[in-house]
Amino acid sequence: MNSFSLVEELNAVTESLRRSTVKIRGRRNGIGSGVIWNSDGIIITNAHVISHPKISVELSDGRILAATAIAKNRQRDLAALKVDASNLNAAKIGNGDRLRVGELVVAVGNPNGSTGAVTVGIIHNLTSINVNRPNWIQTDVQLAPGNSGGPLANVQGEVIGINTMIVQGKGFAIPTHVVQRFLERGNERPYLGVSLREVIVPLQGKPSYGLLITDVESGSPADIGQLMMGDVLVGVRGIAFLSPNELFHILENSYEGDGLPLNVLRGDKLVQLDVVLWNKDSSARAA
Repeated sequence: MNSFSLVEELNAVTESLRRSTVKIRGRRNGIGSGVIWNSDGIIITNAHVISHPKISVELSDGRILAATAIAKNRQRDLAALKVDASNLNAAKIGNGDRLRVGELVVAVGNPNGSTGAVTVGIIHNLTSINVNRPNWIQTDVQLAPGNSGGPLANVQGEVIGINTMIVQGKGFAIPTHVVQRFLERGNERPYLGVSLREVIVPLQGKPSYGLLITDVESGSPADIGQLMMGDVLVGVRGIAFLSPNELFHILENSYEGDGLPLNVLRGDKLVQLDVVLWNKDSSARAA
């Protein structure tokens, strides 16, 4: 493909993306972006974009519509909005777990109040908690306030992620398979059925993060998996926790029926116990 045809293709892709990208006013003094997920009025954005109870959505044709939040999960930083409209320009949704480092990507949003601004970059990294399923897409796309909630797409114009935040100059997007799971499950997530307290334990000769089990719910996945009060969870799949919140992130990105191989400090012995997860409504600090 020559450079001229690549430019033409990117122009067509960005025009299509602009039509399926909306401007959202859901904060007192802020503007964010969103993606028309289907033609019947479902729009996906970030949860932090809609902190104000009154939400309005501006379409690419200039129409301004009132929107209602029908699902919101702050831990995933995702929200689903509904507007009373049909035959909208829905985005083409790609497969967010079939990505490659170095792949060319396009972002559309409303940075600093601009409408339909386009930036191009590449995928720098795919961070994953669950094997083979990335939970974050890291890019060098230049993002700014107002891009949050907007689409990250491949050069075929398929949305592969939702732009969410900037860390040390890198953009981070939530892959579409995580969004689809959010839409399917709402606020349900797999759980263990334990109460936990953060502790520091000696592991391989150095202090490490651990989660002390202070209670086990009878009949829960943890109970059936033979976890006990007094056990200390220190990692998953042989990898030590890097932070005390890591287990909660793993649960947020797990499916019902997943097997979770937990590294457990029981007394002075390190053992592995396999726990099969199932769903329960989210709670603040119970796992």
